[in-house]
Amino acid sequence: MTQAIAPRAAATTTGGVAFRVRALLLLLLAVIGAVLAGAAPASAHAALTGSDPQQGAVVGRAPTQVSLTFSEKVAMSDNSVRVLDPKGKRVDTGKATDLGGTTYGVKLHSGLPDGTFTVTYQVVSADSHPVSGAFTFSIGAPSQTSVALSDPAVGGGVVGALYGVGRYVSYAGFILLVGGAAFVLACWQRGAGVRPVQRLVVSGWLALTGATLALLLLRGSYVGSGKVGDIFDLTLLGQVLQTKAGAALVSRLLLLAAGALFIAVLFGAYARRDEADASDKGDGSDKGRVDVDAEKRDLTFGLAIGGAVVAAGLAASWAMAEHASTGIQAGLAMPVDVLHLLAVAVWLGGLSALLVALFRAPAETQIDAVAVRRFSRLAFGSVTVLATTGIYQSWRQVGSWSALTGTWYGQLLLIKIGLVAVLVGIAWISRRWTAQLSEAPQAKALATARAELRTKQPTKVPANSRDSSSGGSDSRDMDSRDSNSRDSKSGDSRRAAQLARQQAAVDTTRQKRLRDADPARAGLRRSVLAEAGVAVVLLAVTTVLTSTEPGRTEEAAQQATSSSSQRSGPLSLKLPFDTGGQDGKGTAEVTLDPARVGGNEMHVFVERPNGKAFDVPEVKVAFTLAAKKIGPLPVTPDRIATGHWSAIGVQIPMAGDWEIAVTVRTSDIDQTTVTKNAKIG
Repeated sequence: MTQAIAPRAAATTTGGVAFRVRALLLLLLAVIGAVLAGAAPASAHAALTGSDPQQGAVVGRAPTQVSLTFSEKVAMSDNSVRVLDPKGKRVDTGKATDLGGTTYGVKLHSGLPDGTFTVTYQVVSADSHPVSGAFTFSIGAPSQTSVALSDPAVGGGVVGALYGVGRYVSYAGFILLVGGAAFVLACWQRGAGVRPVQRLVVSGWLALTGATLALLLLRGSYVGSGKVGDIFDLTLLGQVLQTKAGAALVSRLLLLAAGALFIAVLFGAYARRDEADASDKGDGSDKGRVDVDAEKRDLTFGLAIGGAVVAAGLAASWAMAEHASTGIQAGLAMPVDVLHLLAVAVWLGGLSALLVALFRAPAETQIDAVAVRRFSRLAFGSVTVLATTGIYQSWRQVGSWSALTGTWYGQLLLIKIGLVAVLVGIAWISRRWTAQLSEAPQAKALATARAELRTKQPTKVPANSRDSSSGGSDSRDMDSRDSNSRDSKSGDSRRAAQLARQQAAVDTTRQKRLRDADPARAGLRRSVLAEAGVAVVLLAVTTVLTSTEPGRTEEAAQQATSSSSQRSGPLSLKLPFDTGGQDGKGTAEVTLDPARVGGNEMHVFVERPNGKAFDVPEVKVAFTLAAKKIGPLPVTPDRIATGHWSAIGVQIPMAGDWEIAVTVRTSDIDQTTVTKNAKIG
């Protein structure tokens, strides 16, 4: 009966653990799929904030160059900026130059015809993400163009998806590697000899190494053509190695080589030293214990220092190439980002190691209450660092309350804050279970199980223990026994395999009974499992956050776009005037079409108070942009008819809040100037 029940109980236990693991994996895949499905093809972190000529502008004569201004520094190649004429032919020299600050320009050929020209750009922002776009301007007057105005497909497609997956895997590997190793050294040193914990840390190293190599190969195609065939292009790989992102990936690989040595020592010499120390304590002998303890302390200190250096270097490989490396206060933001990444790894990676220890560690090496309490304190410190550095990063990247709710970056940040709050709540529940954790029930159950194991050991019968009288047996009886032995050989092997499976099931049941000996330990496992599930979602959201345009940059781009398209139709202003002389009152109506940067057509209509045309001898207009110290730009319109004055090709060089001043002269000595502000461009 026992043999029949035990396999079912063992299968239930194994199935429950496998179900939980599968559930976590499915949750991770679902979150990643949802995020990838909702993400934009290209994550533009540098926004185009201005250009000369501006988008949609109509200029009177052909410019000598086209300049682009971005929200941050960008990397450009010879073909990063292209200018195409109405027929789709390139009219730029092909060499982009740095004009200072965040402005870049490309020279144009001379003798360009009138018509609409298309400017396309594809650059790499300072935080390593590709940026692309296009706009048009016209010379003389707009015309038809054969160029399709669409953004180049950069950072998307199959290569973009693979690159995104590589980023997820690299973050997960970093967390498991750093957090798992920190958990062993700081909380549970016996875990260095536990195989499931070893596999967790080694899996983190393998995931991070493989993802880094994949990102290095994908990088050239990701920021360039986006073609799968360019992944193994050695020329592109050579170009990537000369960039900041390429240097960061290579540095990460070198640090991972040092990390491999760290893992070998941690799970090799250090684990053996811990086993030797435990053996000495178990024997109750003081011989050599002092030397063993001293060697273990020295080895622990060396591993802690070396591991901290490697972990900080790995975190810096992200900080030096992504959000923290650009924008305001970059010198402070990068070390803060390193601390933030380390805090995340120690917390979530340690949580993963604790989960493995609670569910997969053998009963004889089951984690104790002291180790769990150590991790509780370590996790609390990590969350404190995480909150402090996160507040600074949020202020730096969001910039305003409106960006917190009005941009995708801010909305993701709010989701992340909510998930962290949920994690802290679950962690508080885990601390309550930890406070109730007791070693006595488990120790008693372990002693009982070992006693049962000793009593159930099979008795070995010596081969020569047969009765001496059998020595005179007939040889035919021996032949018969040999024949029967050969006939039953296959049946015996099947029975042996069945007994082995039953014994394994009994052992599994015993392991479960030992793990469940303390009810508080079972409650702790459930709360840690829930915490790990939320942590998987948090990791996915955090990874998306690092590849999303910061709220501060997105708002600046939105403001630049709205100001450049503030007016989409003619501008009309009515300005009452009074020159002070006889018959000196009237109204001047100024119209500007299309009221955008570049060439405009202006009309001035002067009317008497009764609405009839006012035949005045002279009208002048001036434009001033005080914010940029431009102007006044005088315009003297031509008289078209009674009370109607006009000027063609009035140039507005920049969008902004312009002051329009109209001077009206009603006699030889009577004149006045009236002003009014209006947004143009």
